[in-house]
Amino acid sequence: MLMILSMLFSSFGLAQSLPTTAAPLQRQVHGQTIISNELPAAELTFGQEFRYVGGQVVNLYGNANAEQHVFVKAGSSGAVTSFYWVQFEHFLPSNKMTYDYEPKRTTDIGGLQFIYDVMSFPDCAAIEAADPASDGAAIARLLAHHQLAFPKKTARVRMFHLPTADRRTELMIIYGEALAEGSKIPLSDKGIPLDDDYPDAAKMMLDQVREGLTIRTR
Repeated sequence: MLMILSMLFSSFGLAQSLPTTAAPLQRQVHGQTIISNELPAAELTFGQEFRYVGGQVVNLYGNANAEQHVFVKAGSSGAVTSFYWVQFEHFLPSNKMTYDYEPKRTTDIGGLQFIYDVMSFPDCAAIEAADPASDGAAIARLLAHHQLAFPKKTARVRMFHLPTADRRTELMIIYGEALAEGSKIPLSDKGIPLDDDYPDAAKMMLDQVREGLTIRTR
Protein backbone atom coordinates (compact mmCIF):
# COMPACT_ATOMS: atom_id res chain seq x y z
CA MET A 1 0.00 0.00 0.00
CA LEU A 2 2.81 2.42 0.87
CA MET A 3 4.47 1.70 -2.47
CA ILE A 4 1.21 2.33 -4.35
CA LEU A 5 0.64 5.62 -2.50
CA SER A 6 4.22 6.67 -3.22
CA MET A 7 3.72 5.98 -6.93
CA LEU A 8 0.45 7.92 -6.97
CA PHE A 9 1.99 10.97 -5.30
CA SER A 10 5.01 10.83 -7.64
CA SER A 11 2.70 10.74 -10.66
CA PHE A 12 0.68 13.65 -9.26
CA GLY A 13 3.81 15.71 -8.73
CA LEU A 14 4.94 15.10 -12.30
CA ALA A 15 1.54 16.10 -13.65
CA GLN A 16 1.66 19.31 -11.62
CA SER A 17 5.08 20.19 -13.04
CA LEU A 18 4.06 19.76 -16.69
CA PRO A 19 2.46 22.62 -18.65
CA THR A 20 -1.34 22.54 -18.91
CA THR A 21 -2.53 22.22 -22.49
CA ALA A 22 -5.93 23.75 -23.28
CA ALA A 23 -5.99 22.78 -26.97
CA PRO A 24 -3.71 21.32 -29.66
CA LEU A 25 -1.07 23.48 -31.31
CA GLN A 26 -2.26 25.17 -34.50
CA ARG A 27 1.22 26.15 -35.75
CA GLN A 28 3.97 23.88 -36.99
CA VAL A 29 7.65 24.18 -36.17
CA HIS A 30 10.17 23.00 -38.76
CA GLY A 31 13.75 23.43 -37.62
CA GLN A 32 14.21 27.11 -36.81
CA THR A 33 10.87 28.20 -38.26
CA ILE A 34 7.37 28.59 -36.83
CA ILE A 35 4.80 28.29 -39.62
CA SER A 36 1.53 30.10 -38.98
CA ASN A 37 -1.24 29.68 -41.56
CA GLU A 38 -3.36 32.46 -40.12
CA LEU A 39 -3.54 35.33 -37.64
CA PRO A 40 -1.07 36.18 -39.02
CA ALA A 41 -0.14 34.03 -42.02
CA ALA A 42 3.63 34.19 -41.67
CA GLU A 43 6.83 32.25 -41.13
CA LEU A 44 9.03 33.25 -38.19
CA THR A 45 12.60 32.02 -38.48
CA PHE A 46 15.12 32.24 -35.63
CA GLY A 47 18.91 32.21 -35.75
CA GLN A 48 20.75 28.89 -35.72
CA GLU A 49 22.17 29.64 -32.27
CA PHE A 50 18.67 29.40 -30.79
CA ARG A 51 17.24 26.02 -29.80
CA TYR A 52 13.55 25.26 -29.95
CA VAL A 53 12.37 24.17 -26.49
CA GLY A 54 8.72 23.43 -27.22
CA GLY A 55 5.18 24.72 -27.48
CA GLN A 56 1.93 24.59 -25.53
CA VAL A 57 -1.55 26.10 -25.44
CA VAL A 58 -2.71 27.66 -22.18
CA ASN A 59 -5.94 29.26 -21.05
CA LEU A 60 -5.49 32.70 -19.50
CA TYR A 61 -7.94 33.51 -16.72
CA GLY A 62 -10.83 31.98 -18.71
CA ASN A 63 -10.69 34.95 -21.10
CA ALA A 64 -8.21 33.92 -23.81
CA ASN A 65 -6.24 31.02 -25.23
CA ALA A 66 -2.55 31.48 -25.94
CA GLU A 67 -0.38 29.24 -28.11
CA GLN A 68 3.17 29.63 -26.82
CA HIS A 69 6.51 28.69 -28.37
CA VAL A 70 9.98 29.36 -27.03
CA PHE A 71 13.49 29.33 -28.52
CA VAL A 72 16.52 29.77 -26.27
CA LYS A 73 20.24 30.30 -26.40
CA ALA A 74 21.82 28.64 -23.39
CA GLY A 75 25.34 28.18 -22.08
CA SER A 76 27.00 24.87 -21.30
CA SER A 77 25.65 25.05 -17.73
CA GLY A 78 22.08 25.24 -19.04
CA ALA A 79 21.66 28.90 -18.07
CA VAL A 80 19.55 30.79 -20.62
CA THR A 81 21.46 33.75 -22.02
CA SER A 82 18.75 34.92 -24.44
CA PHE A 83 15.34 33.77 -25.60
CA TYR A 84 12.43 34.38 -27.96
CA TRP A 85 9.00 33.77 -26.46
CA VAL A 86 6.33 33.73 -29.19
CA GLN A 87 2.63 33.82 -28.36
CA PHE A 88 -0.41 33.62 -30.66
CA GLU A 89 -3.31 34.74 -28.50
CA HIS A 90 -7.04 35.35 -28.98
CA PHE A 91 -9.95 36.25 -26.75
CA LEU A 92 -12.67 33.65 -26.40
CA PRO A 93 -16.21 34.12 -27.85
CA SER A 94 -17.55 34.27 -24.29
CA ASN A 95 -16.33 37.88 -23.90
CA LYS A 96 -16.01 41.13 -25.84
CA MET A 97 -12.55 42.09 -24.67
CA THR A 98 -10.01 43.74 -26.98
CA TYR A 99 -6.26 44.48 -26.91
CA ASP A 100 -5.80 48.20 -26.31
CA TYR A 101 -2.04 48.78 -26.62
CA GLU A 102 -1.16 52.40 -27.25
CA PRO A 103 0.88 52.66 -30.49
CA LYS A 104 3.46 54.91 -28.84
CA ARG A 105 6.33 53.13 -30.58
CA THR A 106 6.08 50.91 -33.62
CA THR A 107 8.48 48.95 -35.78
CA ASP A 108 8.12 46.86 -38.94
CA ILE A 109 9.63 43.39 -39.28
CA GLY A 110 9.06 41.52 -42.52
CA GLY A 111 5.96 43.54 -43.38
CA LEU A 112 4.28 43.12 -39.98
CA GLN A 113 3.88 46.20 -37.82
CA PHE A 114 4.51 45.78 -34.12
CA ILE A 115 3.81 48.02 -31.15
CA TYR A 116 6.76 47.57 -28.80
CA ASP A 117 8.40 48.56 -25.54
CA VAL A 118 11.80 47.84 -23.99
CA MET A 119 12.48 47.34 -20.28
CA SER A 120 15.13 45.97 -17.93
CA PHE A 121 14.56 43.92 -14.77
CA PRO A 122 16.82 42.76 -11.92
CA ASP A 123 15.02 39.38 -11.76
CA CYS A 124 13.04 38.43 -14.85
CA ALA A 125 12.38 34.94 -13.48
CA ALA A 126 10.66 36.28 -10.35
CA ILE A 127 8.54 38.77 -12.26
CA GLU A 128 7.26 36.28 -14.83
CA ALA A 129 6.45 33.60 -12.25
CA ALA A 130 4.82 35.95 -9.71
CA ASP A 131 1.26 35.09 -10.85
CA PRO A 132 0.90 31.30 -11.31
CA ALA A 133 -2.02 31.80 -13.74
CA SER A 134 -0.14 34.18 -16.04
CA ASP A 135 1.33 33.49 -19.46
CA GLY A 136 4.81 34.21 -18.05
CA ALA A 137 4.38 31.56 -15.36
CA ALA A 138 3.25 29.08 -18.04
CA ILE A 139 6.45 29.73 -20.02
CA ALA A 140 8.50 29.40 -16.82
CA ARG A 141 6.97 25.95 -16.24
CA LEU A 142 7.72 24.92 -19.82
CA LEU A 143 11.34 26.00 -19.38
CA ALA A 144 11.58 24.23 -16.02
CA HIS A 145 10.35 21.00 -17.63
CA HIS A 146 13.49 21.19 -19.79
CA GLN A 147 15.76 22.14 -16.87
CA LEU A 148 15.89 25.77 -17.99
CA ALA A 149 14.87 29.08 -16.42
CA PHE A 150 14.49 32.73 -17.29
CA PRO A 151 17.67 34.69 -16.64
CA LYS A 152 17.69 37.05 -13.67
CA LYS A 153 19.20 40.41 -14.70
CA THR A 154 17.49 40.86 -18.05
CA ALA A 155 16.67 43.41 -20.72
CA ARG A 156 13.67 42.54 -22.84
CA VAL A 157 11.79 43.76 -25.91
CA ARG A 158 8.05 43.08 -25.96
CA MET A 159 6.27 43.39 -29.32
CA PHE A 160 2.60 43.12 -30.30
CA HIS A 161 1.12 42.68 -33.77
CA LEU A 162 -2.69 42.93 -34.12
CA PRO A 163 -3.70 41.07 -37.31
CA THR A 164 -7.43 41.83 -37.21
CA ALA A 165 -9.42 45.07 -37.18
CA ASP A 166 -11.44 44.02 -34.13
CA ARG A 167 -8.23 43.85 -32.02
CA ARG A 168 -9.24 40.53 -30.43
CA THR A 169 -6.21 38.59 -31.68
CA GLU A 170 -2.51 39.25 -31.22
CA LEU A 171 0.92 37.92 -32.01
CA MET A 172 3.25 38.73 -29.14
CA ILE A 173 7.01 38.26 -29.40
CA ILE A 174 9.25 38.79 -26.40
CA TYR A 175 13.01 38.81 -26.76
CA GLY A 176 14.99 38.67 -23.53
CA GLU A 177 18.73 38.83 -22.94
CA ALA A 178 20.70 38.22 -19.77
CA LEU A 179 22.75 41.23 -18.73
CA ALA A 180 26.42 40.58 -18.07
CA GLU A 181 28.08 41.79 -14.89
CA GLY A 182 29.13 45.37 -15.42
CA SER A 183 26.49 46.03 -18.08
CA LYS A 184 25.70 49.71 -18.51
CA ILE A 185 21.99 48.98 -18.84
CA PRO A 186 20.45 50.12 -15.52
CA LEU A 187 18.16 48.04 -13.30
CA SER A 188 15.38 48.79 -10.84
CA ASP A 189 13.12 46.56 -8.75
CA LYS A 190 10.02 47.72 -10.63
CA GLY A 191 11.71 47.65 -14.02
CA ILE A 192 13.09 50.54 -16.06
CA PRO A 193 11.42 51.65 -19.32
CA LEU A 194 14.53 51.94 -21.46
CA ASP A 195 12.60 53.60 -24.33
CA ASP A 196 12.04 56.70 -22.23
CA ASP A 197 15.18 56.97 -20.14
CA TYR A 198 17.89 55.14 -22.12
CA PRO A 199 16.97 55.25 -25.83
CA ASP A 200 20.41 54.06 -26.98
CA ALA A 201 20.06 50.89 -24.91
CA ALA A 202 16.51 50.40 -26.22
CA LYS A 203 17.71 50.71 -29.82
CA MET A 204 20.50 48.21 -29.17
CA MET A 205 17.97 45.69 -27.86
CA LEU A 206 15.66 46.20 -30.83
CA ASP A 207 18.63 45.61 -33.15
CA GLN A 208 19.26 42.33 -31.27
CA VAL A 209 15.69 41.24 -31.97
CA ARG A 210 16.14 41.85 -35.69
CA GLU A 211 19.48 40.08 -35.77
CA GLY A 212 18.00 36.77 -34.62
CA LEU A 213 14.54 36.92 -36.22
CA THR A 214 13.31 36.91 -39.80
CA ILE A 215 9.61 37.19 -40.64
CA ARG A 216 8.14 36.34 -44.04
CA THR A 217 4.43 36.89 -44.61
CA ARG A 218 2.51 34.23 -46.56
